[in-house]
Amino acid sequence: MQLNQLPKTTIRSKKRLGRGHGSGRGKTAGRGTKGQKARGKIKLGFEGGQQSIIRRLPLKRGKDRNKSHPKALGVNVKLLNLLPKGTIVDIASLVKYHIIDVDIDFVKILGDGELKIPLSVKLPTSHGAEKKIKKAGGKVEVA
Repeated sequence: MQLNQLPKTTIRSKKRLGRGHGSGRGKTAGRGTKGQKARGKIKLGFEGGQQSIIRRLPLKRGKDRNKSHPKALGVNVKLLNLLPKGTIVDIASLVKYHIIDVDIDFVKILGDGELKIPLSVKLPTSHGAEKKIKKAGGKVEVA
């Protein structure tokens, strides 16, 4: 193989700015020197001398201040074909048949794919998913 026969690479790696003098973009990281444009992004950086928005907002207080949002997941209709005919679809049955993990808090059924078996769904569904479940002979029971 010769150099002119190699395939063209179109994806370039991102420049790593501010990673020391050896990188060629150390110290000011290609931003020149001083001034408003040399500072950070608008949201978190220079704001014309006033205190930044992050420092102006109050701290989050209370019992769950370090907890993240509930873990939500969308499950497409095509994955429900793995369940036996006539199954009641809820979070417990999805965990039992290894469609989702145990630590999911909220599941919504989405409409990608086709459903070939009748099921009874007791989870929130999108409009398209509801049509496909009813077309397959199943029913949607919103709890």
